[in-house]
Amino acid sequence: MTIEAEFQRRASELIDVGRILYRQGWVPATSGNFSARLSDGSVVITVSGRHKGRLTIDDLMRVNAQGQSLDGRKPSAEAALHLALYARFPKIKSVLHPHSPAAILASRLFKNEVILKDHELLKALEGIDTHEHRLVVPIFANDQDIPRLATKVNHYIDQHGAILAYIIAGHGFYTWGHSVADAMKSVEALEFMFECETRYYGVKHL
Repeated sequence: MTIEAEFQRRASELIDVGRILYRQGWVPATSGNFSARLSDGSVVITVSGRHKGRLTIDDLMRVNAQGQSLDGRKPSAEAALHLALYARFPKIKSVLHPHSPAAILASRLFKNEVILKDHELLKALEGIDTHEHRLVVPIFANDQDIPRLATKVNHYIDQHGAILAYIIAGHGFYTWGHSVADAMKSVEALEFMFECETRYYGVKHL
């Protein structure tokens, strides 16, 4: 398959993701960004400022592994966070970043990390085969300096080991997978568990 054909296929998948996530209310206005890595190491990513519920092929572009545009257009403002994950985890093929309400609420309630355990949906995530798993999703303070934020995420991984997702406080969350479909499965499972945790917190603190 040529890179152009591969680009078209991955872009089509990301367009579908945008429509689904917009219908769920997880990428309002122009929020969120999506990407997929191609076989030559370049990355398909959403163009800056585009509405994710109405993406077309013209709203996706390619950057190289250093984040330089390969077609003259401007990538999503948070492209550096995607590229840092691809550099860190060579096997992943897609990174998705919704601005979901439950993840944002979780960042308000839990501050430093969300602990997910005893959820059946943990088994939807890569490498987890039991509900008894304890998954830590770190929460990082929002930062307009994206390279600095990427450095903080990498430092956390250096200190704590590999993670499957992280939340940016008041902003949204990042997760990834070995394909666009796998990353999408992680988004849905994590958002469901975040919502359960925030509802439980509310009931417990009535």
